[in-house]
Amino acid sequence: MLEHISTPNAPAAIGPYSQAVKAGGFLYLSGMMPINPADGTLAPSEIKAQTAQILKNIDALLTDAGYCEADVVKTTCFLSDIANFGAFNEVYAEYFTHKPARSCFAVKDLPKGALAEVEVVAYK
Repeated sequence: MLEHISTPNAPAAIGPYSQAVKAGGFLYLSGMMPINPADGTLAPSEIKAQTAQILKNIDALLTDAGYCEADVVKTTCFLSDIANFGAFNEVYAEYFTHKPARSCFAVKDLPKGALAEVEVVAYK
């Protein structure tokens, strides 16, 4: 059975999808954007600030679903400019200290002009 997870502590979905879906012990988070859930604004247009906001949003959704950072087994990261890879990694590494599996791609554009977006799969 699938359980749709939603929390006001992470940005609301900006399309026809769930913030997260739980399937058995797996939790699949939709791509998290660098949006402040309190007011819906995009974090400052700097990769480190946007990455930090994304990770705060991921943490809020994981926590509200009963998971934690250590339960994350895979992330997929999207960057609007591969030149931001190093700075993105600096902030990412501070949060994901257990080094889950990861893919990282440069993409042409991201919604709302974001510099990064991160999808997460967790297991508990």
